[in-house]
This record gives sequence, structure tokens and C-alpha cells, in this order.
Amino acid sequence: MNISSKSAKRRKALAVNEDSVREAYGILQKYKAGKASLEARIIENEEWWRMRHYGKSDGDCVPSAWLFNSIINKHADAMDSLPDVTCLAREESDRNAARLLTEVVPVILEQNRFDATYSDCWYDKLKSGTACYGVFWNCALDGGAGNVDVRRVDILNLFWEPGVSDLQHSKNIFHVELCDNSVLADKYPDLADSLSSPGFDTSKYIFDDAVDTSDKSCVVDWYYKKQNGGRTVLHFAKFCNGVLLYASENDENCKERGFYDHGMYPFFIDRMYPVQGSPCGFGVIDTMKGTQSQIDALGDSVVRNARMAATRRFFVRSDGSLNEEEFADWRRPFVHYMGSGDPSASIMPIELPHLSDTYVAILNNKIDELKETSGNRDFSQGTVSGGVTAAAAIEALQEAGSKTSRDILSSSYRIFEDICATVIKLVRQFYTVPRCFRITGEAGGEEFIYCGTEDLSTQYGGEPVFDIKVRAHKKSAFSRASMNELACELYKMGIFAPENGESACLCLEMMEFEGRDEILRRIKDKAARGAAL
Repeated sequence: MNISSKSAKRRKALAVNEDSVREAYGILQKYKAGKASLEARIIENEEWWRMRHYGKSDGDCVPSAWLFNSIINKHADAMDSLPDVTCLAREESDRNAARLLTEVVPVILEQNRFDATYSDCWYDKLKSGTACYGVFWNCALDGGAGNVDVRRVDILNLFWEPGVSDLQHSKNIFHVELCDNSVLADKYPDLADSLSSPGFDTSKYIFDDAVDTSDKSCVVDWYYKKQNGGRTVLHFAKFCNGVLLYASENDENCKERGFYDHGMYPFFIDRMYPVQGSPCGFGVIDTMKGTQSQIDALGDSVVRNARMAATRRFFVRSDGSLNEEEFADWRRPFVHYMGSGDPSASIMPIELPHLSDTYVAILNNKIDELKETSGNRDFSQGTVSGGVTAAAAIEALQEAGSKTSRDILSSSYRIFEDICATVIKLVRQFYTVPRCFRITGEAGGEEFIYCGTEDLSTQYGGEPVFDIKVRAHKKSAFSRASMNELACELYKMGIFAPENGESACLCLEMMEFEGRDEILRRIKDKAARGAAL
């Protein structure tokens, strides 16, 4: 038996081989066909977002930015309420681990610049109704030591089983990404002879630049689940142009335990308005593009009528004796004509019908319809009427007007809980060597703490379970001013006086504002010290 036949038999004996890759590629093609309409809608919405949805056949119609304004204001609401995480222990023995993770997880997210990822995903959520986060272990980070990698995933590059409402229920998940052939050849030398133009065509946005993909190849990340001893095991394979690059089932370290110990797909979809039979949703553009089209059409008609009314036109007799050149030049004080008759008999102005105020009222009603339906009311942007000047009244109007934003935010916070839980599980799996973190306190002091796998184990060697609590940090200047005003009011009421400790505690326990628990703790400590003296 020659060497090549031995190599072929060895490849056949592997759990994942070239036959598996061909089968996976066929499944990928079916998954892609299943989301064709979704991809077309996302690409169309991107053109609406850039206000380039009108073609040459639409004439001189200029789109207005009412829909754009609605999106950016909802995005501003989301960024004003960035989520923050707190880990709570379910058992007394896990308190130290919970405190450690409460300090470490925000630092890991900060190292990943999660605020930028959160911003990009919120734009996706508002535009197309679907945002996707990926939580991976990246071996290339931290100088090769590896670390948690949280990033945005383009939904056009992600493929799942058609008909499922939850990604975790899909039999397979594929993520496709274009990579330069030169980079792939350096990283995978055995792949050099198989590189060509992309063998798999993903849907693309309409770019301003000419994007050349002739020297790129599609690299497919294939995730799938199997049952092993009564538990779900997640496996991972990577292939390009039919060539298998890696498979966790062929890796002795991952063959039994799987690629990730948590056994879940590392993708988390945050949808805006849900759709049955799909993990994706639809967004603001999908609901408002009809109204925006009507606003643009009415606005274009009003502007066109105003332009026509501002441009005087005349009927001129072909046998008239008026000097048309002098008449058309408004800078000339004299206009000559021949004959002794009335010059107005040779020229007559064209009278345009006056545009009724009804059409302008309809246009304004359509604008108000878009504001109301999208929840982008005037007072949510800081504009109030009716003589409202008190800070408390303005804040009350803004809070009432932002209830739809809070509802949409709640779904993002649920996804954020899943992201933080996955980060904790990756830390527990891969932090075999403790990592050092610099923690900055509220007073500006610094503390260095270590976190590793042993720090996240119970005294019996098991894995502790934590409850993840997410809360929003209100960062707007108006909210800070309101909090400062509340602090002054509490001080004037004598809440912070030592002799009023008991009544102050009763009052604060009935209130709800940021930092309340810390103030309540300090008052109780001061009252306890006073009683001891």
C-alpha cells in the first residue's frame, strides 16, 4: 500500500473529513436560500438609512430625514443607558467569586471596547430589526495567551436552519467571512494550492467604493451540536474552498468535551420587533418607510409648487412688438416696444393656482404620524411647549415619552445577560493561569486583583452558579442635574442629620434612585456608631 492511500484512509477515519465538509457546504447552501428575503430586506433598509432609496426614475425627489432623525434619537436613548452588570451569588460560599466577577467582567468588556460594539449593534437593531453579538475565545489576544473576544457579527454572514425562532435550536450554525488569500496562505500553508476567488457568494451591501474580491476566499466557521453521555456538546470546524482547516472532533483535547464547555452557539441575536418562525425581527425603517415615502412625496410637491410660483412665466405673442430680451432682464429699467398700442396685449403672465393650506396640513400630519408611531415625540428630544419650564415636569414628560425606548432596551439587556454569562463561562474554562486586572474605584484609587479558574470554583471543586443583574447607567446631563437637585432637596429636609437617622432610613427605603443603597448604608453605619458612643 502506497503512502497516498494510507493518508486517504487516515483522513477517512477522522470524525470530520472532506466528505463532512462537502455535506456541510450543501447544508450551508440550503440555509442561505432560506434567508434570501431577509438579506434583500436588510440591504434595502441600508439604502433607506443612507437616504439613497430614490433612483433616477423618481425625478428630483429629495428624501427628508424624519426617519433618520427617529433612528438616531432612539440610538441616543440606548447609549444614554449603557448596561452595567452585577453578579450575585446563590450560595453564601460563592460570595467572594461573585464580587470578583462583578469587578472583572466589566473590565473584560471594556478591553473589548464593548461600548463601540453596543453602538454598532444598536444601529443594526434599529435599521434592520436584528443585531448579532459574537462571544468567542480568541487565542491571538494578549500576546498569544488568549482572551475573551466580544464583537459585532454581520447578520448577512450568519446562516442558520430556516424556520427556527432561537439560534440555539438550529442543527448547525455557519459564519462566513472573506479573507485575503495571502493571509490564508501564510496561516495555512497547505491551503495555498486551493485558494481562488470566493467559492461562496454572500450577500453584500451597496458600497461607495469598488470592492474587489478576486483575491479573497470564503472561510466558513461551522458550529454544530451533538449529544454525548446525556449532555449537549458543541463542536466547531473551519474550512475553506472544500479544504478542512480545523475540527474539534479531530482534536483529542476537544473530542469528548467539545469546543466550548458551555455547549451553546457563541452568537446572540437581539431583535427589535419579533417575527414568528425567525430569530430575526424588523426595525424602525420597516415600519416607517411607507410614511416616510408619503412625507417625501408631499414635501416634494409643496417645494415644486413654491418653486414654480416663485418663477414668473408669461405668454408672449409670436407677432408681438415687445423686446423679450429686455423684458426678461430684471436689471434693465426700460423695456422697449414698437407701435402705439398697449404693450400688455403682446404679453400675459401665467397665473398658477394657489396651493391650499390643506396640503401643508396633511404634510405636517404625516410628520406627526411618523413621530408618534416611532415614539420620537418632541419632548423626548428635549423640546417642550405650553410653558413647561420646571426640571421635574420636563423629566416627567421625557420619562413618559421614552417608555417605548425602555421596552426596546429591556430586550437588549436580556441579551447582555446572556453575553455576560457566556463571558463568565469562558473565563472559567480558559483562565487556567490567573490573569491580573486593574480595578479603578469610585474615589479614583486603583486595586490589582487576580482571577483564574480556581477562583471560580466552590470549596467542593464544583462550579458556582450566579444570578446576573443588569442595570442602566443614565449618562445624560439632564439626569445628572436632576440627581443633584434631589440631593440638595434631601439635604434641606435634614435627611443627612445624625439625629434623623431612623426616619431617614424609612424615607430612603421607599425611594428608588441611583446610589440609594450606598447612601442608606452610610446613614445606617453613622447611626450605629452614634449609638455605640
